[in-house]
Amino acid sequence: MTGYALELAGIRRHFPVRDALGRPKGAVRAVDGVSLRVAPGEVLAIVGESGCGKSTLGRLALRLLEPDEGNVQVLGQEWTALSPRALRAARRDAQMIFQDPFASLDPRMTVAAAIEEPLILHTRLSRAERLKRVHELLARVGLRPETAVRYPHEFSGGQRQRIAIARAIASNPRIVIGDEPVSALDVSVQAQVLNLLMDLIREMGLAFILISHDLGVVRHVADRVAVMYLGRIVEEGPAAGIFAAPAHPYTRALLAAVPGQGAAEAEPIRGEMPSPIAPPPGCRFHTRCPFAVARCSAETPELLGTTHKVACHLAGELPPAAPFAEAHTGGERLSRLAAHFHREEA
Repeated sequence: MTGYALELAGIRRHFPVRDALGRPKGAVRAVDGVSLRVAPGEVLAIVGESGCGKSTLGRLALRLLEPDEGNVQVLGQEWTALSPRALRAARRDAQMIFQDPFASLDPRMTVAAAIEEPLILHTRLSRAERLKRVHELLARVGLRPETAVRYPHEFSGGQRQRIAIARAIASNPRIVIGDEPVSALDVSVQAQVLNLLMDLIREMGLAFILISHDLGVVRHVADRVAVMYLGRIVEEGPAAGIFAAPAHPYTRALLAAVPGQGAAEAEPIRGEMPSPIAPPPGCRFHTRCPFAVARCSAETPELLGTTHKVACHLAGELPPAAPFAEAHTGGERLSRLAAHFHREEA
C-alpha cells in the first residue's frame, strides 16, 4: 500500500487515424505520458482547453479506456494487470460522474433500478436491503425516497445529476472522478451540486478528481491543480499557489482569460491549439507562447519541482503574473450561493 488512493505513471493513449480508404495516416496523441498521484480526501482538478486530453485521462484512470503504455494503481493495486472479471470487482472502489446525467442514466430504468445496479454487482445485500439503501442514498443527495419509482426524463438537470451522484457513491467507493459534473447546470444548481459533492468528500474521505474548464469552480473546491496542454501536464501544484503565482505561460494565459482578470494587460495566447496528430517539437506550447525562445522549439521541457511542478525552460525567469482575483470569478459567486443553499437545506 502506497498511501495514495490513485497513482498514474507514464500513461499514454493514442487513437489511430485513417484516411477515406481506411489506410493509417497517423494517431491522435490524446494522452502522452502523464503521471499523477491523488491522496485520500484530496480534490485534484485537471484543467485545460477542450481537446487537451483531460476527459480521456479520467477514463484511462478507471480503465474505461485501455492505456497503450503506463500503469494505473488504485489503493495500491495494479489495475492495468487485472483480468476483466477482477477489474469488474475492483471497480467498487472507483466510480465516475459524467457530464451529462441524461446520457449516463438508462432512460428505460427507474431511479431505483439505476442506483440498485452497483449494489447488485458489488454487495450481497438482499432485495429489501438494497431498496432500503437506495432510499437512504436518495435522501443523502437531497431527493425524496418516493422518487425512486420515476424515470430520468421526469427530473430536472440538477436532480438527474444528484441521481448520478447517488449511483456513483452506492458502492462506497474510495475514489470518484467527476468529468465536468456541473458544467451543464445553471449557476444556482451548480452551487447546490458542488455543496453536495464537497459534503460527501468530507464525510466519506473520498479522493476526488474534478475535470473542469471552469477555473472559478476549480478555485472554489480544489486542493491541487494539474494543467494539461496537448496531452501532457505542463503545471501541477497546490491550488492556492497556482492561482496566486502561475509559473507556466499557458496557465497564466488561462487565468488571464477569465472575465475580470485583466486579460487586456496580459500577454495573449497566439493562434489555436495545434493538431494532436502532429504536435509541435520541443515544448508543445511554444507555437503560441509570447515568451518562447529558440530552445523551446528544440528541447522538450521536463515537469520539474517538488510541491509546485512546471514544464517550462523559462520557469522562474518570467515577469510576475497578476494573481487570480477571486472577487471577479464565478467561483466567488458559487461560494455565496452554496452558503445560501446550505442554509436553506438546513
